Amino acid sequence: MNGSVGTAGVSAGEGDPLSFNGASVLVVGGSSGIGNGIARAFRDRGAQVTVWGTRASAADYAGDTGSDLQGLSYAQVDVADDAAVSRAAAAMPRLDVLVLSQGVVLYRRAEYEMPGFRKVLDVNLNSLMACCAAFHPQLKAARGSVIILSSTAAFHATRGNPGYAASKAGAVGLVRTLADAWADDGIRVNGIAPGFVATKMTEVTTANPARLEAALQRIPMGRLGTPQDMAGVALFLASPLAAYVIGHTVPVDGGLLLN
Repeated sequence: MNGSVGTAGVSAGEGDPLSFNGASVLVVGGSSGIGNGIARAFRDRGAQVTVWGTRASAADYAGDTGSDLQGLSYAQVDVADDAAVSRAAAAMPRLDVLVLSQGVVLYRRAEYEMPGFRKVLDVNLNSLMACCAAFHPQLKAARGSVIILSSTAAFHATRGNPGYAASKAGAVGLVRTLADAWADDGIRVNGIAPGFVATKMTEVTTANPARLEAALQRIPMGRLGTPQDMAGVALFLASPLAAYVIGHTVPVDGGLLLN
């Protein structure tokens, strides 16, 4: 890894601090949406990027809106299966940046039933710890960085989705705790809390003009977020520019949480 003080990228004063030439980056949930935008941003900055997704091969995402896997390595991994995560991590002996962007949400009050609640917690929270624990040796060796994607739902009630809200609040707590626990290992752990971003997961709102208008009225900037908005913050958090930043989850929400 090029860099120092627990950051991937080049050291300050040696060039572009947002260059990740030669860095190894994994984006879990990087096959589409926010994760894919982050994966492509690291790719465009010179990193060797692997993404984990749910489908058998990268070709299975061809034609999907918001999915571009060109120039990215791909592996199918069920992150709700701890053993599968451990096996996949063992196949990657080096890692500088771990981005955890996996997530699921269930509608029609399915999260009020325990099978649905457990499914959401397994993917959105339990798998975060599984991935972090599995890659701890590689991240310690690289003095690397972990970035956990949560949501602004961590900070307010989400009436129809108790599992989603609980999992995202848990992710924010996990960021703080792992940052404290792993600072001595040279691993920086931070998070991003996206606001309203147009992805497949939010189509229930974006495809409904009335719901979309109501959502936009709550955002001071008057627009939805984009995967690129999240990617810029991810690059910063993984770079030497954030060398003294640990344990924080940054809301990237166009001001949504101000109201």
